[in-house]
Amino acid sequence: MNMGRATFYEDRNFQGRSYECSSDCPDISSYMSRCQSCRVQSGCFMVYERPNYMGNQYFMKRGEYSDYQSMMGMTDGFRSCRMIPMHRGNFRMRIYERENFGGQMHEMMDDCDSIQERYRMSDCQSCNVMDGHWLMYEQPHFRGRQMYMRPGEYRSFREMGMGMGGMGGMRFMSMRRIMDNMSM
Repeated sequence: MNMGRATFYEDRNFQGRSYECSSDCPDISSYMSRCQSCRVQSGCFMVYERPNYMGNQYFMKRGEYSDYQSMMGMTDGFRSCRMIPMHRGNFRMRIYERENFGGQMHEMMDDCDSIQERYRMSDCQSCNVMDGHWLMYEQPHFRGRQMYMRPGEYRSFREMGMGMGGMGGMRFMSMRRIMDNMSM
């Protein structure tokens, strides 16, 4: 299994106290007061602005991230992270127009830069991830806020705080597979 490894730093430009991580961490503040920069040595991580994997999310692959505030608009950096396991094999996800797997359904096995252009769908309110790990984006062409989806059933993005009423009316308009060789 390909494991991820990242080092998080209290201050910008890799300064201050540091914490090395190779798994999920629900509350980074138990190791340092804040986190403002990071080096991802291997693998991929999803970071969250609040503890327990809540709030805005940001995907990080191998590389250096010297200043979260300018990059993501997170004033206090982030508070929790998930290590994303690399999936080897097929990717498969069903997206649904309505909550509880209602309305139009489309099965995807590759990236989709616009559900509106490809499927003539104006909204995606639930999904079932059967294989692989995916990133959902609020705007077409992989732009805007992101949400990490691992295998499982997601019956209502609204109830998760991500749909029409939560997170400023966030909708998912494009999706991409999380792979080793992703370009961002």
